[in-house]
Amino acid sequence: MTRSSLLDILYKRVDDQSSDLSYLRPKIGISANRKEGISCIADPYFQAVVMAGGAPFIVPVTADISALAAIVDNLDGIIFSGGGDILPEYMGEKPIPELGDTDSYRDEYDFMLLKLAFNRQLPIFGICRGHQIINVAFGGTLYQDIYACYSKDALKHSQEEARDIATHSVNLINIPSRLQTALNNPEDLNLPVNSFHHQAVKDPAPEFIVTAVSPDGLNEAIEHPEYPVFSVQWHPESMAVAGNEVMLDLFRYHVNQASVFARAKKLHSRIATIDSHTDTPDVFETFDLGKKEGGKVNLPLMNEGLLDAVFMAAYLPQGRRDDVSLRKATEYAIERLLKIHDQAKKYTCHMEIAMTPDDLRRLKQEGKKAVFLGVENGYAMGRDMDNLRKFRDLGVSYITLCHNGDNDICDSAFGNAEWGGLSPFGKEVVAEMNRQGLMIDISHAAESTFYDVLKHSTKPIIASHSSSRVLCDHRRNLDDHQIKALASRDGVIQICLYKRFINEDAEKASLGDAIKHLCYMIDIAGIDHVGIGSDFDGDGELIGCRAANELIQITMRLIAEGFDEESISKIWGGNLMRVMREVQRVNDE
Repeated sequence: MTRSSLLDILYKRVDDQSSDLSYLRPKIGISANRKEGISCIADPYFQAVVMAGGAPFIVPVTADISALAAIVDNLDGIIFSGGGDILPEYMGEKPIPELGDTDSYRDEYDFMLLKLAFNRQLPIFGICRGHQIINVAFGGTLYQDIYACYSKDALKHSQEEARDIATHSVNLINIPSRLQTALNNPEDLNLPVNSFHHQAVKDPAPEFIVTAVSPDGLNEAIEHPEYPVFSVQWHPESMAVAGNEVMLDLFRYHVNQASVFARAKKLHSRIATIDSHTDTPDVFETFDLGKKEGGKVNLPLMNEGLLDAVFMAAYLPQGRRDDVSLRKATEYAIERLLKIHDQAKKYTCHMEIAMTPDDLRRLKQEGKKAVFLGVENGYAMGRDMDNLRKFRDLGVSYITLCHNGDNDICDSAFGNAEWGGLSPFGKEVVAEMNRQGLMIDISHAAESTFYDVLKHSTKPIIASHSSSRVLCDHRRNLDDHQIKALASRDGVIQICLYKRFINEDAEKASLGDAIKHLCYMIDIAGIDHVGIGSDFDGDGELIGCRAANELIQITMRLIAEGFDEESISKIWGGNLMRVMREVQRVNDE
């Protein structure tokens, strides 16, 4: 056979495969080992990924953050592989004599790679050393050497047999977990495995749960209950390639999670994603949206989370209502709004103040982030109706009528029922906001105010950051009657990620709880009347969703729940933009 005919055969196989659209596979990065300065990895790692339906990419060992970031941006999932010991300095410890071979350069690479992957919310799977890297990165500790630090009764964890032969067993913890799901919930909780290590997990990282242990009590698997992160101490790759379907299931599970993440990324590239409420203007003494300076919303975080737009609210706590205090309240709100405008001028290539749905569409096409403006607490307008025009001229799209306390406009959910709903002045404010095309936000309002606004507003209204009172009995949330009434007037309620509005045991409030609120309110109101308003930088955060870069987790959950692209698009801003367009229609009449 000539060389030409060999090439023809190969090229035909390539073309035949390219014609099959089903061949698309999620891209799985694999962290590399390093030997004598060469990045390398054992064949079974990438063979197992291929067998599980993924496309493996070996990530070379480098400390160049920008290069690693560019690689991670194109991945859908990542596996952290085995290798040598981890420097104990990363746990704040000094090395003991029994510590094995270490490689400080690989440690640096692995921890940076993990941080980059987690920042983007990639599904993460750790194996052996990768298991330990994940635990240390999230705040856990290790035994530097099992036999020196743990117990003389420890099993032999560094096996001499071939890696594809089961040499000992681990016991699965009988709890709902990613590991149990990956292994198809086996009835037999004793799992034959093969491992090779002498460091081991000591204290699991905060929030992580233990999902398997060896007979001597050593940790064999951990995972996060909300983030798509799990890891095992043993080596499943060689057993998987040798035909062990149970071990291959671990890779299938990870590849499936990566497929969901890939779908979420593609969806975010097509739809506009909007967070309807953040208190970001109050976070920084020196306000800089271009840097990660401790806040939960900024341009880098929005880029990592593929978030297109946020509403930034000039927040004011309820204060005194004398003339001097009211004037200062107005001045403070304007000063907060102008600071956001200053940021837009500073980062003209990356963001712009948006005022209409058309602005959002244009900015997404230009690759820029859209920042809408709001005022949280009508206290900011004092008793001067002309301030509504001033706010509108500054780009304000909505005003939250009150905060935690009654004001001159209305009663608050935390107030003393001063007016029995809207005040006479408040009814004028509602009419003027309708006239000027400003969305009326009833989050924080008393129930009496809510129904008064529905009665007097000629336009749909919003709850920019509220949740379901049935699922979490908090007076800031809306009950079923309110949710249905809001929907009947074509309004929208945006799920709030503030823990006390999501779970009555606030410290346990999780993203899973928030998804329950979202699904419940869709059942009550319909898919056309819900959205997301995080309340980030105003104490909004949940286990599993703590900043703007993590909001893509919501998309992954919605995909897993079976929502289609049209529904997810509505939740992520389509419904809110519909209301905005209707409210602003007065400007075209």
